[in-house]
Amino acid sequence: MCQWLTSSLCVVMLLLCPVSFSYEGLSPGPGCHLYRFNVTIRSDQRGTCKGTHVVNACVGYCESSAFPSRYSVLVASNFTHNITSASQCCTISKDAKIKVRLDCPRGRHHDDIEILTAQACRCDMCRKSRY
Repeated sequence: MCQWLTSSLCVVMLLLCPVSFSYEGLSPGPGCHLYRFNVTIRSDQRGTCKGTHVVNACVGYCESSAFPSRYSVLVASNFTHNITSASQCCTISKDAKIKVRLDCPRGRHHDDIEILTAQACRCDMCRKSRY
């Protein structure tokens, strides 16, 4: 299963904060690469307090293949698993925490919010828990 675009941006404490992204010309070339983009974090739906920071995500694709299953696999699966696939996904191999300060009206500010940004990417086994 090929992944054309897998963006693996892990975000801490942002489940309560609306987030928007801005992409510019998403074409880093073939393979799995770091891709820089701006993320804007808002304190609420109206954007009362907000902060913007440049972060990295892992973007691209990795090799995957599918082939007929071995006879032992067919027997073990009662002849229902006739195709075996080997897939890799573009994923974060090294990350870092960064702080984003939310600016509010009248010069006030919220506490800094920590988010994760990718520092390195690689093709690795696809795991649903990562996305």
